[in-house]
Amino acid sequence: MYRARDQVENEEWLDELEAVAERLDLGEAARSRAADLFLSNVPETDRSKQAVLATSLYVGGLVEGDRRSQGRVAEAADVTRLTISKRWKAMLESAGLDAPEW
Repeated sequence: MYRARDQVENEEWLDELEAVAERLDLGEAARSRAADLFLSNVPETDRSKQAVLATSLYVGGLVEGDRRSQGRVAEAADVTRLTISKRWKAMLESAGLDAPEW
C-alpha cells in the first residue's frame, strides 16, 4: 500500500504512466490498477522508475483483462521487453495476485 504523499511526490511519473497508457489504448480499470501497482512498488531511485512503470502497465492490463504484449508495452514505455519479463511475476505476487494460467 502507498501513502497519499507518494502520489504527490510521483506526480510526474504518474503523468508519464498515463501518457504510456494512452499510447497503448488501455482502459480505465487497467490504468487505475497500473497506477496503484506503480505507487505500491515505486523505487527510491529515478533510474528504476521507468522499469517499474512499464511493468505496472503490463501487470495492470493482465489483471484487468486488457492485456498488451510485453513487447508492445516495452516499446511504448521505452524499455526493453526483458525489463518487463524479469519483473512482472514478482510484482503480481507482491500485490497478492495470481499469475494467469495460459
